[in-house]
Amino acid sequence: MATYDSLGTAYARTRRPDPRIAARIHAALGDGITNVLNVGAGTGSYEPPQTVLAVEPSRVMLDQRPPGAAPGVRAVAEHLPLRDGAVDAAMALLTVHHWSDPAAGIRELRRVARRRVVVLTWDQDVFRERFWLVREYLPEAAAFDDTRAVPAGRLADLLGGARQETVPVPHDCADGFAAAYWRRPHAYLDPRVRAGISLFAQTGEDVIAPGLARLADDLTSGRWHTRHAGLLALDAADMGYRLVVAEL
Repeated sequence: MATYDSLGTAYARTRRPDPRIAARIHAALGDGITNVLNVGAGTGSYEPPQTVLAVEPSRVMLDQRPPGAAPGVRAVAEHLPLRDGAVDAAMALLTVHHWSDPAAGIRELRRVARRRVVVLTWDQDVFRERFWLVREYLPEAAAFDDTRAVPAGRLADLLGGARQETVPVPHDCADGFAAAYWRRPHAYLDPRVRAGISLFAQTGEDVIAPGLARLADDLTSGRWHTRHAGLLALDAADMGYRLVVAEL
């Protein structure tokens, strides 16, 4: 069973594309791209109009794709059902850490794309250091990410060379991924929010419950706001998210 067959039942409720992040992704895809493949596509967030096919292993996620979205096929990154050079560009957004064989998946992206590959991922070292939730309250979740995060530098090497771009997270980010609520700490106490974040859903509620209880206490007492007063003045923050862009 695909991971998101169980985790993705309410995914679309909290995981909506943020226009500022969308602009960064679409700029990375570049001009003159007439067709795009989205791998690990989920419900279709961030797909540009040029998207011609979405590849997603979870039927639950495919069933949540909106009317008018590009056609979706149930398949995995490691075995893409396309011929060599089938599309101008391939993109894979916050998905590589779910692949059983990232190196094979990257080879497939390079095989089917003629001009460009765009991957959105995160730098685990930066994420651990800067994201207060995993650093101070949920180190168990950070340890889980240590087992599955693929370093951006390794992705760049697998792509045969690529540039990396920092993707700051807006303070009011519309897409509820792991660090999206860095300036809205109460959101992490909502199980509906956590259900859309694989880091917490896969770590398990029993494991993270003590840390969430400490967070709730610190929010009630005001300790969190005192400790993180500097964050409250920021409009965006670097929490480790990176675009890795390869020209083929």
